[in-house]
Amino acid sequence: MTGQQSRSASGRSRAKPKEPASPASPHESEPEEGPKPFQLYLLRHADAGDPMAWPGDDAERPLSAKGRRQARRLGSLLADIGWKPDLILTSPKVRAAQTARLVGRAVDVTPDDDSRLASGFKVSDLGNILNSHPDARRVVLVGHDPDFSSVASTLTGAAIELRKGAIARIDLADSAPAAGQGALRWLIPPSVVPD
Repeated sequence: MTGQQSRSASGRSRAKPKEPASPASPHESEPEEGPKPFQLYLLRHADAGDPMAWPGDDAERPLSAKGRRQARRLGSLLADIGWKPDLILTSPKVRAAQTARLVGRAVDVTPDDDSRLASGFKVSDLGNILNSHPDARRVVLVGHDPDFSSVASTLTGAAIELRKGAIARIDLADSAPAAGQGALRWLIPPSVVPD
């Protein structure tokens, strides 16, 4: 009799039930059946106050105290679940760069500036960005609206609104994204991130 068998009350041998498989951790690799999707994360900068009340150049407008809290809370949430991207690229505008740095510090990734994220960002820019970082499969872009909501909506074929401080994961089959070919996996608005 093997270690996987036991005797029933009638004396016949029977197989022991197998232990249930443990759920996959977020760090386990996916099956090697095909190429892994690109995981695109669109992170709209956190709250930066009223733009009409800011007396200086809009590109220099910083995060408000609320925005700094939003970015820190999101970074903590992502770090707590063991999430870490390959790359964080940010608009050079102060509010986006501050958001990227606060989230990046929490997940131990230093963000880089990319001027294509400052304004007028579109799907064709996304393809160029992904192609210029061929080894990155989990890419976070930090930027602005209406650009990010428009790109998310175009990629998924659904109306998506990214509020300030929200992050969306959109899976792409390859580095040449096209309209309707992205799959929205999740969207976290800042209001659901715990203090």
